[in-house]
This record gives sequence, C-alpha cells and structure tokens, in this order.
Amino acid sequence: MSGCGIPFIIAANATSIFKSIRRTSPLREPITPTKSLLLPFGLSSRTGCRIGRQVGICGVIIVFLCLLQRFRTGSRRRGKKSYSQIETDAYLDWAFEHFSGYIAVDEVYDGPFCILSIVDNREYKRLTYRVLQHAPKSEDILELFESFRQILVERNLAVSGITTDGSPLYTEPVRAVFPGVSHQRCEFHVKKEVNKSVLKAVAQVRRELEKTKTKRNKRGRPTTKEDKAVIRKNERIQAKIGALFDHRYLFVQKELTVKERETFRVITRGHPDLRKLREIVDEVYRLYDRRCRTQTALEKLHKLRERVKRFKHLSLILKKLESPTVDRSLLFLNDKQLPSTSNAVERGNRRFRKMQKTVYRVRTWNHIKHRIALDMFRDMRSPPRSQTILSLHYARLM
Repeated sequence: MSGCGIPFIIAANATSIFKSIRRTSPLREPITPTKSLLLPFGLSSRTGCRIGRQVGICGVIIVFLCLLQRFRTGSRRRGKKSYSQIETDAYLDWAFEHFSGYIAVDEVYDGPFCILSIVDNREYKRLTYRVLQHAPKSEDILELFESFRQILVERNLAVSGITTDGSPLYTEPVRAVFPGVSHQRCEFHVKKEVNKSVLKAVAQVRRELEKTKTKRNKRGRPTTKEDKAVIRKNERIQAKIGALFDHRYLFVQKELTVKERETFRVITRGHPDLRKLREIVDEVYRLYDRRCRTQTALEKLHKLRERVKRFKHLSLILKKLESPTVDRSLLFLNDKQLPSTSNAVERGNRRFRKMQKTVYRVRTWNHIKHRIALDMFRDMRSPPRSQTILSLHYARLM
C-alpha cells in the first residue's frame, strides 16, 4: 500500500486479454514504434527496428532498438542485377534506338585497371565497354571493335565516323575493322599539346631571364652606386619574370579583351619571340573554323609550319605542329555531322573518376565492371523517370 491518491484498478486475467488482442489484430512481424517521431512514417517497418519473438503472455524481448532511419548506403547491391540487364537486348535496343553513326572511343585508368568505352558521340549514350586488368593493347581494342561491329551487323547499322584522342593505339584497329571510315582526332587534345609547348617556351624564356641577373660579390646592404644599380637591374628582371609567370595564360587563351591585350603588350616588351608565339596560337585556333574545308585548313597548316621553321628557337619547341595528328584533327571540316571532340566519352570518364573519389569499395575488377553497368542502367531509366517526376509535379499543381 502506498500513500498516493491513485485508486487501484483490478483487471481481468491477462491471458484472456492477450489472446483476444492477438485474434483481433494479428501482426506478421512486431515492430517497435518510434514515438519520438511525429511523421507519418514513424511506424513503418523501415524506421522501426525488428524485435524478437514474443515470450510468454505479456511483454517482448527487444533484440535491437534504434530510433534513427536505417542507412541506405550499401544496403542493396544492384551491380550484378544491372550487369545482367545490360547484357540483354533491352539496353541495346534503347541505346541504338536513335544511333547517329558517330562514335567516340577512349580509355580511363584506375590503378592497374583500364576501362575502354564506346559512346555515341551525338546521343551521349554508352554503347559498350571493357574493363581490363592491364594496360590496353592493340589486341584488346581490336576485340572491342570486332564485338561492336557484330552488334551493328545484327541491327543493320553502320559507323560513319570515329573520334579518338591522340593515342596511337586506335590507328591500326580502326583501319582493320572499319576501313574507309573517317578517323577524327580530338580537337581539344591537339590544342592542349600545342598550348603545352607554348607554355614550355615561355618557361624557357623565364629561365633565360634568370641567367641575366648579376651576382654581387658581397652580401648585405649596398653602399656603392654600382651595387645599387645591380640591385635595381635584378629587381626589374625579377618583376619581368613574375609578370610572365602570372600572365602566362594570355599566351594560350583563345580570345583576349582590350585590357588583356594591353597587358600582353607590356609583359612581352623587348621579347619579339613571345609575340610570335601568340600569333602562332591564333593561327592554330583559326585552323578549326567550321566555315572552311579540310583542304583549305591543311594549306594553312602547311604555311604555318614553314613559318615556324624560320625561327629555330621556336621550331624545336613547337614540334607538335609537325605531328600527323594535327592533320587528322581537321577531318571534321568536311563532315558537318562529325563531332570535332570526344567530349561524349570524356564526360563518362569524368563521372567515373568522381564516383571513385567517394565510393571506396569500387577498387576491384568485378566491382568496377558492375558499377559501370549500374551507371548504364541508370541512364536507360533516366528518361522515363524524368517524365514520371514531371507528371507528378503537374498533377500536384492541378
């Protein structure tokens, strides 16, 4: 007996009450309700954790109790399921539904593995891929092209153009599997190599300016006029070196404003070779103008090569212009539908690298293969998913 004022309540036998409750409201799997959550999903099987089987006529034994939502990361592994769906005709029918005939091929490296991909260069759809456990060879690329050609033959399709980077791995396989097809080299990679050579030339000029500094015989504060003049000269040279380093982007930028042109004129004062570098870069950019044809661009390239040879100092640095890759990068001028870059496959490679920064378990050959298949499966389901979302938003507004 206690001293509180609450009266006692005499209840009936608990066994009969418990049996009647179980008959009226049976539960398949009892759960622990999260009373701290006031949302409608507070009593769902996802937010409430499972409990053990009932023991006795009253009460339960709780196996695990957590009031937070269950983590979704790693809860479902759909890699194998997605890879099996990619191998079927469902994905290929979707990928080749609006096949443009122009493909882009590229490789991306992840440690000891290499991923070869073929992407529709106009529809931005990944068509097929291979995950290698070694550096790619001509045999691997040849096998990839052979299997891709077999898929095209089954669907009565043909390739009109192929775009790759400047790697020499694709030259012989393309000639063997797709003879007579235009093999376009990526415009971006060619410009990148030329700009890299120009920046090396600017760095060489900075090193030569560094050698023109006068070394003092003694250290400390200058006392004579000669020492003060030497210090002022060294400071001017160092300011010139710093200006060339800070504004080195002006040598490779495609278009310059009026203010940038004035800055470029100031930092290149006394260095006519640097101004010639900028003129050469402008000529390289003009080669890829869609308004001219391939033959016209090749004639301009020949004149540019002869012009560079007159400057022995520049001809050794800008030897990239002599590469036959530059000639192959101008084939898109005769075909308006042929893309000049391989951005379609590069975008998929960038997405793969971004995924590798966050998902640390994708580091084996099997995981990488299934992860790319999952990415392709998501691309296939993306259009109907977007249409469903728009329909739901429209229905909500109505």
